[in-house]
Amino acid sequence: MWKKHMVGAVVGLTAAAIALAGCAGDSGNGGGDAANGDKPYIALVSKGFQHQFWQAVKKGAEQAADEFDVEISFEGPDTESNVDQQIQMLQTALDKQPAALGFAALDSQAAAPLLQQAQDQNIPVIAFDSGVDSDIPLTTAATDNKAAAAEAAKHMAEAIDHEGEVALVVHDQTSVTGKDRRDGFVEYMEKNEPNIKIVDIQYGGGDQAKSADLTKALIAAHPNLKGIYGSNEGSAIGVVQGVKELGIDKGKLAIVGFDSGKAQIDAINDGLMLGAITQNPIGIGYETVKAAVEALDGKELPKTIDTGFYWYDQSNIDDEKIQAVLYE
Repeated sequence: MWKKHMVGAVVGLTAAAIALAGCAGDSGNGGGDAANGDKPYIALVSKGFQHQFWQAVKKGAEQAADEFDVEISFEGPDTESNVDQQIQMLQTALDKQPAALGFAALDSQAAAPLLQQAQDQNIPVIAFDSGVDSDIPLTTAATDNKAAAAEAAKHMAEAIDHEGEVALVVHDQTSVTGKDRRDGFVEYMEKNEPNIKIVDIQYGGGDQAKSADLTKALIAAHPNLKGIYGSNEGSAIGVVQGVKELGIDKGKLAIVGFDSGKAQIDAINDGLMLGAITQNPIGIGYETVKAAVEALDGKELPKTIDTGFYWYDQSNIDDEKIQAVLYE
C-alpha cells in the first residue's frame, strides 16, 4: 500500500452540494437575456465533451446556473485535439450574443481574435480549466496544474525508490494545462530527483488508443523504464491499456495518472495504476458560472480561482473527501 497523501482543498462545494449537481440547471441556448427574455445567457465552450471529466464540469455549471438563475449552454469538440472545431464553436457562441462567455482553450493562442471580439462587444470572458495567452479573461477557474503535476511526480519518485528511467504521455503541448502538467512533473524531477531520468515525452492528444500505442512504443524503446505518467484522463487510461496489452505484470511499471473516471478508479483498485491526481471538476464548472454572474454584477474578480486537487490511491480512495471529487 502506498503512502497516504492528500493535497489541496475542494473549493466551495460540499459532498452534499455535489450530489445535488446532477439535478441542476438549464443548458439551452439563447441571447444575452436568454430565449425567454428573463435570464442572462452564459455560453460555455469547453475543451471536450466525451470524457467523464467534462460531464462533471457540466454538472457543476448546471448547479450554478440553477442557483444563480441564469441560462447556460455547454459544448465542446469531439476530441481534445480538434482546435478548429472548438474555434468554430466559440464563433457560434459569440454570434448568439451571450451575456458572458466561459472558455477552456485547447490552443492558448488560437482563440485570441475571437476573445478580442468578445471584449469589443463588452462580453465578459471567464477562462476555465485552461488559461489563454491573453489578459482578456477576467479570471481563470482551474486546478493549479503545475503543483498537481509536481505531486504526481513526487509519488512516482517514491514508488520507484528515487532512481531509474521514466516517461510521459501528455495530452497536448498547445494548451496551458498540457504545458503545465508536463512542466510541473519535469521540473519537480529535475529539482528533486537527480537519479531519475526522463527519457521521453510523447503527445497523444488525450486519445486513449493513440496514447496506448505511444505507451507500447515507449516501452519497446526503453526496456528499463520504471514509470510512466499520463497527464489527463484519456492519456492515463491509454497508458494503462498499453501496459495491459503488453501483458506486463502488475507493479512492474509505476503508472501515475491525472483526473478520475471509472477506468482509472478500476485500474487503481486492481493495482495496475499507482494512483492519480483528481481535480474538482464540479467545482470548476460551478466557479466558472459563479464568476460570470459576478462579472455581470460588476464585481471585481481575482486573477485565478484555485479549485483544488487531491492525490488518491488505494490507501485513501474510499475516504469521503476523495469520493466527493471522483467522477465516474
